[in-house]
Amino acid sequence: MHNATRTPRVVVVGAGIGGLVSALVLAHRGLDVTLVESANQPGGKIRQVQVGGVGVDSGPTVFTMRWVLDQMLEALGTSLESILTLEPMGVLARHAWDASPQTLDLFSDTRRTADAIAQFSSPQEARRFLNFCQQTRALYDTLEKPYIRSERPSLFSMVNDLGLTGLATLTGLGPFASLWRSLGRHFHDPRLQQLFGRYATYCGSSPWSAPATLMLVAQVELDGVWSVKGGMFQVASALANLGHSHGVKSRYGVACAQIMTAQGRVCGVQLSTGEIIEAEHVIFNGDVSALAGGLLGPTLKTSFKPVRPQQRSLSALTLSMHAKTSGFPLVRHNVFFNQDYRAEFDDIFHKRQLPSQGTVYVCAQDRDDTGLAQAEAERIFCLVNAPADGDTHPFNLSEIQACESSSMALMRRCGLAIDVLPQQVVRTLPQDFAQRFPGSGGALYGQATHGWMSAFRRPSARSKVPGLYTAGGSVHPGPGVPMAAMSGRLAAATLMEDLGLTKLSRRVVISGGMSMR
Repeated sequence: MHNATRTPRVVVVGAGIGGLVSALVLAHRGLDVTLVESANQPGGKIRQVQVGGVGVDSGPTVFTMRWVLDQMLEALGTSLESILTLEPMGVLARHAWDASPQTLDLFSDTRRTADAIAQFSSPQEARRFLNFCQQTRALYDTLEKPYIRSERPSLFSMVNDLGLTGLATLTGLGPFASLWRSLGRHFHDPRLQQLFGRYATYCGSSPWSAPATLMLVAQVELDGVWSVKGGMFQVASALANLGHSHGVKSRYGVACAQIMTAQGRVCGVQLSTGEIIEAEHVIFNGDVSALAGGLLGPTLKTSFKPVRPQQRSLSALTLSMHAKTSGFPLVRHNVFFNQDYRAEFDDIFHKRQLPSQGTVYVCAQDRDDTGLAQAEAERIFCLVNAPADGDTHPFNLSEIQACESSSMALMRRCGLAIDVLPQQVVRTLPQDFAQRFPGSGGALYGQATHGWMSAFRRPSARSKVPGLYTAGGSVHPGPGVPMAAMSGRLAAATLMEDLGLTKLSRRVVISGGMSMR
């Protein structure tokens, strides 16, 4: 039994977005919250890299599903606008294909995208795109409450929550099909299949293995993409400051060495310095593979399912640059596609090697919808997908150089030249991510979302160990800034329910959602 007079003590391990959100929510509810983070600043995967004296966003670069933070902040008596400056984006992304002069822009305005597709491909394909949008909207609306805003579903709870209408929507989609196969039914132009198939990589997965339900990512983007003034790092920074004002005690630059248990339940954490912080509850906001691997104490190992290396999501090779560009009319978000898309995922998931011809994502952080170039050097972030074998196969110089030169060559064939000096590039490899996020092997999205059962495989907020909760991209509802924020809200709500601070319900569900659409 808890001492009724004492304020419940919580330690949140990891100041990524999920940890920042859960710490803030619990501190607002009057709990005694300590946030422990091994890095010297908040953010986790949201990070800025200093290159030539400027900060380059070198993690998530897209801000979507703003309602997740809008609702949370409203409950705290503040708003997103009062802590951040957001700019809605009209052009979601510009796409180019190897050695083709054609480009295709996706717009937040569906009609404009349809017109662009009619010009790029055909009027028939534009009609197919509008049908695709109808289906993704129905899918998103069907799954938002039973999946995104709810504690991890079971097959039974999902069927129960969906009801007959929801089940009919899902069945119409062919939920057992892969995303790639489903897109083949929607689009006849293979380039559009490739473009929308890329949404699987937002969850670190292959379009050939990911379920068709990942089409809902298209709807998430159509509901709005924003750029954050000062970069995505401002999101983490603003939430950390807000947490501080609500009484969160933050400890940066010190790692959690062990989550301690006594009589089968959590009793605190031991830091890398040897210091012990006693607590009745711990929220672990890191890759759950670290718990399964016994990295935070052998007693927890048996309560978590290990993720085999081949089940891991994508890692990446990233280049953060301060460079001059010419030729291609970059907007903020740009994608350069290779000719053999399938080979890229075979290389990564089957051959476990850097792709010989990978898709290249480029975030030109000083540009907006107009695409106007800066006269001087600009901040450029390039990302190429890679296998998450950073703990077993650290890539050597020749492998890295081969991947980089093929990426640069692909961009050149599409018309983009990047003029950069070696000292103006900071390179991050799967082995660097593996080191930064223990237990992950470099996987950036937890377990890959492969197969239709993957929705039920991510760990829930409530673990088998009394007093231990999990949050972050490796747990339900999944990776990405809004989903990780939602996991933090779910972890906090579950903990409060266990303390009897909120009324008991059949399952924890965060209220609200897309009502503002």
